[in-house]
Amino acid sequence: MPTIEQKTRTRISLRNLLFATDFSVAAHAALPYALAISRHYEGTLHAVHVIPEMDILLRPQTTTPITFESAFDDESRAAIETMRDLIPELKNMPHKVYVCRGKVWDVLSEIITEQRVDLLVLGTHGRTGIGKLVMGSVAEQVLRQASCPVLTVGPKASGRLKEEFDPTTKDIRPADIELKQIIYAVDFSPESLAAAPFAVSLAEEFQARLGLLHVIDQHLPTPTKLVLQRLENLVPEEAALWCAPEAIVKFGTPGEKIVQVASECKADLIVLGVRAAKVHLGTASHLPWSTAHAVIANASCPVLTIRK
Repeated sequence: MPTIEQKTRTRISLRNLLFATDFSVAAHAALPYALAISRHYEGTLHAVHVIPEMDILLRPQTTTPITFESAFDDESRAAIETMRDLIPELKNMPHKVYVCRGKVWDVLSEIITEQRVDLLVLGTHGRTGIGKLVMGSVAEQVLRQASCPVLTVGPKASGRLKEEFDPTTKDIRPADIELKQIIYAVDFSPESLAAAPFAVSLAEEFQARLGLLHVIDQHLPTPTKLVLQRLENLVPEEAALWCAPEAIVKFGTPGEKIVQVASECKADLIVLGVRAAKVHLGTASHLPWSTAHAVIANASCPVLTIRK
């Protein structure tokens, strides 16, 4: 009889992607992933830039009287032009472009709900938690409140994207995403188990090797054999994987070991389940960074987080 940890085989469809950008170098590093994934799944790419109202209020004063609305209109037009310059590939794929004002998370949340977004893609420079685009409490909101999975491209990520030469036109075809190794880190909590269908489905879709990783506190006596069996039970027998998943058990600090194993395996993607925020969001920026933040900041590949 299947255990409670076994998951029903479900193929994940990523048809609506949301790419959030603040035009920083970090955000631009995440763009190829958004384009490649959207192209692979033949979906629609939604690209958004949020203009904080405080930025408009702090604009340099000019000799010409200017209203708040006209200032936003100027910022919006400039942002749209920048978006089109940075993402010329949009003209060749279904897309929608948004330039909004307000709080970053409020805008992202609204678009995710209204457009039924399947995946949010963003970049981080790693200097202040999740980065310039989503600092402090917004970082907690994105990772712990987004109703869709979040793909974060950290400052050390150098994932595998491929381009192909078209001999008929002598042009370089747009990059496609290539996943050869996926590491799914699980601690057997309900939150981490919720990520299993995504890890398995992506391994099926890209015919990638799948590593199932559990990190044990080195001070806790835990039967390794039992843990290995629980890991193996996470993948349904009918899963269409090209090779058997590898169960991996390590001892130590979860964040450090996840990054280490992903590096040793030359992983192209790390999959994590994250807990929903249970604190007042105004205090979230004062909390210690979670394992997910530690992995995102140090991983050599993008990190996919799924909230239960």
